Amino acid sequence: MNKTIDLILKLDTHNTSAAIINPQVSAASVGWHLSHSYLVINQISGAMVASVPSDYEHKFNLKRFIIFITGKLPRGKAKAPKAVTPINTDSNAINTLHTKALDNLKLLKTLPKNSYFKHPYFGHLNVPQTAKFLALHTKHHLNIVTDILTKEQL
Repeated sequence: MNKTIDLILKLDTHNTSAAIINPQVSAASVGWHLSHSYLVINQISGAMVASVPSDYEHKFNLKRFIIFITGKLPRGKAKAPKAVTPINTDSNAINTLHTKALDNLKLLKTLPKNSYFKHPYFGHLNVPQTAKFLALHTKHHLNIVTDILTKEQL
């Protein structure tokens, strides 16, 4: 979870750019990507806390295997589920989500290894797999934010 904490601290440095949009990179604003990243962490944390570790089932998943081996999520291939689609992307809302995400990442470190959540494409992810997924997902959105801001300045 430490890697994800470092990544969301980097994301937070872009909060002042929340309103910036660059359609060449993404139809969503910087604030949307920040909020979405934090919402994902917060929703997953809630599901993992509520899970019953003895119900965790490991099954091979080719999509998960490929994504975890390559360390990259492809852009534009998946649509954010409604539960993690930001509604409010102003600085105050983003700050609240950011603080909650930091707290939740610390909480995830304390859960039993087989606490899990069910990912729509990757199946059950336990704590170590979730740590990897959250780092990949957060880095994915940090890269998009960086591209929005870099191409915006050209």
